[in-house]
Amino acid sequence: MSYIIQGDTGDWEVIVGLEVHAQVSSQAKLFSGSPTAFGAGPNSQVSLIDAAMPGMLPVINGYCIEQAVKTGLGLNAKINKTSVFERKNYFYADLPQGYQISQYLHPVVGEGIVTVDLADGTTRDIGVERLHMEQDAGKSMHDQDPKRSFIDLNRAGVCLMEIVTKPDIRSPEEAGAFVRKLRSILRYLGTCDGNMEQGSMRADVNVSVRKVGEEGYRTRAEIKNVNSVRFIMQAIEIEAERQVDIHESGGEIVQETRLMDPVKGETRSMRAKEFAHDYRYFPDPDLLPLELTDAFIEGLRKTLPELPDAKKQRFMDDMGLSAKDASALVADRESAEYFEAVAAASDPKKAANWVTNDLFGALNKAGLAIADSPISAAHLSKLLGLMDDGTISGKIAKDVFEIMWETSGDPEQIVEDKGLKQITDTGAIEAAVDAAIASNPEQADEIRQGNDKAIGWFVGQIMKATQGKANPQQVNQLLREKLKG
Repeated sequence: MSYIIQGDTGDWEVIVGLEVHAQVSSQAKLFSGSPTAFGAGPNSQVSLIDAAMPGMLPVINGYCIEQAVKTGLGLNAKINKTSVFERKNYFYADLPQGYQISQYLHPVVGEGIVTVDLADGTTRDIGVERLHMEQDAGKSMHDQDPKRSFIDLNRAGVCLMEIVTKPDIRSPEEAGAFVRKLRSILRYLGTCDGNMEQGSMRADVNVSVRKVGEEGYRTRAEIKNVNSVRFIMQAIEIEAERQVDIHESGGEIVQETRLMDPVKGETRSMRAKEFAHDYRYFPDPDLLPLELTDAFIEGLRKTLPELPDAKKQRFMDDMGLSAKDASALVADRESAEYFEAVAAASDPKKAANWVTNDLFGALNKAGLAIADSPISAAHLSKLLGLMDDGTISGKIAKDVFEIMWETSGDPEQIVEDKGLKQITDTGAIEAAVDAAIASNPEQADEIRQGNDKAIGWFVGQIMKATQGKANPQQVNQLLREKLKG
């Protein structure tokens, strides 16, 4: 789905590639045993290796390698059995070594594919160019003192996976869908928690524009360290408009790194874009090439969980769910597990309807994650069971759901305590039907003369008279018997 910008000289399309930095879920850093807990006091998680003290040698954390390979497998990507750690040389105040240990020519993971679901119901394949591992830098803080900057090295040496897409993205919507899908895959795998607000996942956004139908690519600009899906989409819109304005006024785009200012709604220049040769990459002399065996890779493949695409297809094939409902339910692992627990003892389509509409609606309104839902999967399953066996009507079920939300109560107990059981006694229902017919002779005559729509009006009157407790199917049947013979 292309994002077209109408200019004075014609229509323009946007070309986007993402570089997503995902922090590996590991309790230790990539080359040291320092902890990685979020929120620790400044410089409280720094070893001599992280601080780049003379003579300190890095030692690869094997668990981080496993996490990167699992991620590559989850992205349907090629796993490179030989990869090399290289030194990327640049000066930055919070990079104590003066270089970053990264991967360049020989990354651990090669090309892959991520399929994204779009709002119009279509899907799109976004190519992954590579996944390489690298150590994070520390953090410079410029707002602690008016005259000085402070350095926190807690993040220095934390293992990052940089996942680089091909320039396949054509709209802000596709970029947002890719990041959400990637985050979902990482969370299913358990290789990154995906918490963008904590900085454990962030993206560099490469944007260029070209005339619709034009071949090749024009000069791009990179928006650095964008830390939310909404800001990524906003950055693409803003930067694309900026570039179109420059092209149409006869100017040229400078290849540079820019920063996103979501408050002002603009991107601004940060520095000229470096090229690979500027970093003077060379293999790290302290680290041997990383050699992986087929047995190692296949062993990790066997540990993979059912991933979103496979789960979505199973929900559609085995449970008869629509693509829209299945996509919504597999978006995160906790939602999928909740749904399956509800559907285990009830009709899957009905379960999907209650989870995606009633439960998700209540969660969104309250700003809660499904893990914090006051209604457990077991209780929601019980509620559906009470409808299925005729204990309560669908209307009463909505009321019981509200009480469950407020109290986290058991639906069976709520129905019992509040006397909400559906009236299924034929005699009681027949008495209510007879009373309604006697009180409304004109509407009764309409039905006798063939106006079936009036039956619905009668059902509503009887449900109101019985406080919603009468079985609507029995009401409907009795009305037809008495009025249509």
